[in-house]
Amino acid sequence: MYKKFKGLSKLVRTILLLIPFVNWIVEIVVRWDRAAKDSSLINIVLALVFTFGGAIFGFIDLIYNIVTDKLLFLE
Repeated sequence: MYKKFKGLSKLVRTILLLIPFVNWIVEIVVRWDRAAKDSSLINIVLALVFTFGGAIFGFIDLIYNIVTDKLLFLE
């Protein structure tokens, strides 16, 4: 799912991460997909943190994505 998200244009990714509820859904889908594929403890903990702290970490992820074209702790 992260590859599909990363394949979107930078404008679309920014818009998806800018809208609060959509941001949270995108974070949940991308993080849990990564945790399911690579079930290391770090990925599971990050998925839990981003699920319950989605509003705060989502906007940090928005800024990080604008600057680096990556999501926080995914590459």
